[in-house]
Amino acid sequence: MAALPTSADLSALMGRNLDSEQAVQVLAIVTSMAKAHTRGRGFDANGDPVAEIRAVILTASARLLSNAKGLLYDESVGPESISYRSAFNGWTLVERMCLDRYRINAL
Repeated sequence: MAALPTSADLSALMGRNLDSEQAVQVLAIVTSMAKAHTRGRGFDANGDPVAEIRAVILTASARLLSNAKGLLYDESVGPESISYRSAFNGWTLVERMCLDRYRINAL
């Protein structure tokens, strides 16, 4: 089993320094969602995920942190501007495929 992702792992993935408290909270939320989706499968007794689920937690957390407001909006400061046109709204197809490997489905 792989260790739970840390704020340092998320910072390295995103290539920038992050607010550690916010990163820890986002990782906890996404980990809880992944654990709920798989109904606890793919996690050991210590709560550590397998490598595939760890990757899902990191990528989904990066998307959530990139637009934590979850809204479509624009920001301008002087001549510079940025537009946020996407937000975290669930698992991507690849993330879902990884999580579904561990999900227990009703028969």
